[in-house]
Amino acid sequence: MKARLDAIDWQILKELQDDGRMTNVELARRVGISAPPCLRRVRALEEAGLILGYRTLLDEKQLGYDVTAFAMVGLHSQTEADLIAFEETVQKWPLVRESYMLSGEVDFLLKCVAPDLQTFQNFIIRELTAAQNVDSVRTALTIRRTKDEPAVPIA
Repeated sequence: MKARLDAIDWQILKELQDDGRMTNVELARRVGISAPPCLRRVRALEEAGLILGYRTLLDEKQLGYDVTAFAMVGLHSQTEADLIAFEETVQKWPLVRESYMLSGEVDFLLKCVAPDLQTFQNFIIRELTAAQNVDSVRTALTIRRTKDEPAVPIA
């Protein structure tokens, strides 16, 4: 374990992962301490980089993003400069929601969302395969999500 956390710190992290919108007073009640030290602990966890931020999870299907797909990208060159250049390009594509550099046959795995199949296909053809240094692209359309647990497991 990289960070030295006590049982209360772990409980704070668990509670905030479950409900990041709760008030500090409610969080303090749940972890069994008063509000001022609870707030100090949360700020210390934020400053230490254990809490990266807070966000609202949205239902992409209800917002019109009916296609979720993965693109497996192979690059011509894997020099550090070429990897960084590709990563910077990926940052500019709004359809790409997550990107991972991998070891093995595929260099990058991109999770993409699109309103429809045509939009996704246009992205693949006009942007992804046309990007500098891209050698190969394989795609996989999702049928359904069977698990969605964006949190870190905390016992």
